[in-house]
Formats: sequence, C-alpha cells, structure tokens
Amino acid sequence: MLSDVPASYIKSGTGRREMVNSGGSVPAVVYVANLCVALCVGAALKPDVVLENSATTLNHSMALVQRMEALLTQGNGSDVILRVQTLNTDEVKIIQVHSLVLTLQSDVFDELLQTRNSTAMILRETPDCAAVFDKFIRYLYCGDITVRLNQAIPLHKLASKYHVWDLQQGLTQYMTQHLSSDSPTGHVVSWYQYATQIGDVTLQNSCLQYLSWNLSSVLQSAEWSSVSEELLLTLLQRSDLVLQSELELYEALEAWISQNQPSGETAESALKAIRYAMISPQHLFHLQKKSSVMLKYYESVRDLLFLAFQFHAASPVQLAKYFDVNCSLFTPRNYLSPAWGSPWVINNPTRDDRSFSFQTQLGPSGYDASKRVTWNALFSPRWLPLSVRSPYPEQGSLQPTRTDGGCPRIIVTPATSSPDFAGVSFQKTVIVSARKQGKVVVRHVYNFHQSTEEAGNFLLEADLQRRASEYLIDSSLYLHIIVKPLYHSLIVAKK
Repeated sequence: MLSDVPASYIKSGTGRREMVNSGGSVPAVVYVANLCVALCVGAALKPDVVLENSATTLNHSMALVQRMEALLTQGNGSDVILRVQTLNTDEVKIIQVHSLVLTLQSDVFDELLQTRNSTAMILRETPDCAAVFDKFIRYLYCGDITVRLNQAIPLHKLASKYHVWDLQQGLTQYMTQHLSSDSPTGHVVSWYQYATQIGDVTLQNSCLQYLSWNLSSVLQSAEWSSVSEELLLTLLQRSDLVLQSELELYEALEAWISQNQPSGETAESALKAIRYAMISPQHLFHLQKKSSVMLKYYESVRDLLFLAFQFHAASPVQLAKYFDVNCSLFTPRNYLSPAWGSPWVINNPTRDDRSFSFQTQLGPSGYDASKRVTWNALFSPRWLPLSVRSPYPEQGSLQPTRTDGGCPRIIVTPATSSPDFAGVSFQKTVIVSARKQGKVVVRHVYNFHQSTEEAGNFLLEADLQRRASEYLIDSSLYLHIIVKPLYHSLIVAKK
C-alpha cells in the first residue's frame, strides 16, 4: 500500500510559516496534461510481429497512480493551497493540491474553487475529520485508501460533505463487513449512532442486527456502557436477542443504569422492558432484596414482578383465563442456557445425514420447570426428496455428497407427545456461528414455527464444500438449536 500524504502542522499567530509551492509557476492543467502524455509515451511498446486483427491491453495504471501520488507529495504544478483549520484549536494543516484533480473528483470542490479569491482556500473541519484529511485528499489522487476502524466515521463524513460518492459507498460497505473486528473500546455502537444520525438505514440495521445476535459478548465489553438511551430501549424491545438468559440482561441493565445515571423516566422504561416471567422465582426474590436498582425503582415494576410470580405459580392455561398471555412479557428471547436448547457441532457437514437428540424445558413457567420435551434434529447436507432416495442402496455405491441444485436442510421434531403440550406451541430457532476477523460471531439466525418442521432457506447461499467457507469454523458447522415455548392465540383472557 502506498504511503499516506505527509502534511505540515503549524500554529496560527506570530511567526506562522506555510509550505511554499515547489513547482514554480507551471499551470496545473498543463502539468497534469504533460504527465499523462509522458506516461502514454513511456507505456508504448513496439511489437515485433503481431497477428492481423489481434489486440493487446497494456495496463500501466499502477505507474499512473504512483506518479499522481508523487505529484501530490512534491506539490509540482500546484495551483491551490488548502488550509485545513481544526475547529476550536489553532492548528492548521497545509496541503498543496491541483484544482483540476479536485474538480474532477468533487462537485463541491468545483464550486468552492470557482468562488475562491486567492490561491489559498480555507476549510474548517472537526478534529476527527482534520486528522484524516490528508488521507481523504490522497484518495482523490490515487483512488485507494487504507482505513482503520476509528477512521471510518470521519472519512465517511468527508466523503459525504464533498460528494465523493464512491468513497462514501465503499466506507459504508467497509463498516458493514467489519462489525465483528476487535477494537479496544468497541465501534459498533458508535457506528449505529452515526448511521442513525445521517439516516443510513442499511448500516443502522446491520449494526442493530449484529448487536442483537451477539448481545452476550457486547454486554461483557467496554462498549456496553456507551450504548445510548435510544439504542438501549430499542434492544430491550426485541425478541431476537441472543444471550444466556434474561437474568444476564437484567444484570447488564443494572450496570448500565449505575454507570450512566439516566433520568428516572428512562430507567423505569428500561426496567419495564425486562421479561421478569423468564427469570426463575428464586432469582426474582434475590433481585428484590439485593439489587440496588430494583430497590430504587421497585414501585415502577412491582406489578410486573407480581404477575411474574403468578405466572410461575399457576399453569399457563389457568393464568390465561385471567390475563392476556400473548404479550412480550411471556415471550422468550433466544436464550443459550441448556434449559432452552443445545449446541450442535457438525464435523464434515458435506458428507452424510446427521441426527441429534436434546431436551428442553416444557415452558418458562416454574409450574413446568420439571417437565421436559425431547427433540430430534436431522441435518442433511443436500436436499433430496425421500421419494427419489433408494431405501436399499447398491452395495459399494456411494451416495453423492451434493445433488445438482441441492441445498442443506435441517428438521426439528418432538420425539414425544403429552397432554401437557395443550396451550403451548413451539418456535424453533437455529443459530449458525462463524469466525469473522478472528472472532466467533453469529452468522445467521433461522426461525420456524410448530406449523412446519423445517427451516426454510436454511443455508441457502452457503457453500459448505469450501473448507474456507464463511459459514464454517475449522471445516465444521457450528449450530445452536433453541426451542421457545409460546402461548398460541387460541387462548384468550376473560374480559
């Protein structure tokens, strides 16, 4: 990668010095034109013998990039001096540029250059944007740029401000693809807040999905304390959060409230979004007595706690006669604890069909805590209807690892039936983990309900044949199957 543009920092006031154009008085247009002519002449080849109607493409674009960078670095033929002033400081960054290059790359620069009164043009930037302004200018000359995580937002701001759309789109793509990268203080939360500020819905949704699907790791990171009130309340409303348990979420919320000291209204709204019915009675009693946040805001959540205790004491069918159970309070999130599902690592996922059995708690209610449901899971690396499978394969024949147009499939069915299932339906969730930027993260989440035994479009775009597939970890498929008991809409509370 080519080096960044060197720039000079000076202090305004007495004794101020500026860089002097070392290119003399040669007009920039003439200089750049001569450079292109010289490059073309240098690139010309004299062929010995060529076949008639043959054509050859000569690519010396890298040489052009190097000469353009040298043109910027040395200031030859420069006709404009950019004075980049950092807001609220006396620092000024001086960069010698060529109006032709800036005009070709940015209509904003084109307009500014047409209205300037001298060879010097003053630009005022925030400290973070001023720090990467030389990188930004170099991109206009060379068309490539090295981006670090903490530079993505200021570079995106500059690309948006000066209408350099290719760079803006490239940075948006960079942020979307580097959500899982490691950084000392985290970056996804700040990217989400920036996307919300500028109205970039695609980036905003990508950040929100990453935070939701990897919430357990986020809760344990330094980034959690920087979550804004708006983002906090948005996350707490979601049912697709992937975390160990609701108790883990409450404890993280308690830490956030203690550290950020929000208004009473915000704290109460956040505490009301906790699904207390998903926390065992033993832990609820402990929170009532030991949690400082609970003691402070107890009156705002007292009714929710009372309802949670009733939920654990009575059967769901009995409770539904008096309360509306079709609400978020009684809807589980994607809990990773053993009571709700099981991990499943499939080695060599392209070879044969695999089966797996596991148990879950019948329901989140304490009334059903001792009742278990056994589930059978079947994974097939290819879609092959049973009607065309041979029940008695010929001896020595090998079943193909993948049929034309085939795709992986997963089926989850209950192994037993019981009268206790009355009033309960089951939503199945399959979580696929992968390694990105050296970190194991949730790659995809598939949901399917009791009305179907199979996850639709399961790994439809995944190429499991490649050892380096982004859906595999060390050539293995890492799944976590979760079964969430829900109360179907046939149960209606008495009026």
